[in-house]
Amino acid sequence: MFKLVFDLNFYEEPTCLPLVPVMPKKGPMEQNVLEIIMNCGDAGILQSELWKKIDADSREGSRAILRLEKKGLVERRRELYDGRWTYRVFTKRKLSTIGSIVDVPCAFCQDEARCGQSAVLSPTQCQKLTQWLISMANKNPAKQ
Repeated sequence: MFKLVFDLNFYEEPTCLPLVPVMPKKGPMEQNVLEIIMNCGDAGILQSELWKKIDADSREGSRAILRLEKKGLVERRRELYDGRWTYRVFTKRKLSTIGSIVDVPCAFCQDEARCGQSAVLSPTQCQKLTQWLISMANKNPAKQ
């Protein structure tokens, strides 16, 4: 016969994974680099400018960029700047703004009080919302 023995000191609480992807915190360098790049917007930032902002040499800055690039958070594009080849770094994540939803028809809809998942009217069947989503998709074809 076998005897089962439970070691209560061995038990660990199960960990929950976040629902949204969060960048693993390797160190403050990667966090700072990603924040600076995100704040530069669509123009991106030259690597040399980035090194100055984070007060790092090109070696440690390049390593941080490569780690972020490997995680799919940034991308580098080769560029000729002042007669020298360098890289401009862009973020793949975009900051959300109120402008992205300011025109949503639900905000001023007369039927909003009667609309819901189990109500007579629902967002899945709303023609106004569908038309708005189509118009948003047509404005930003690169994001499809």
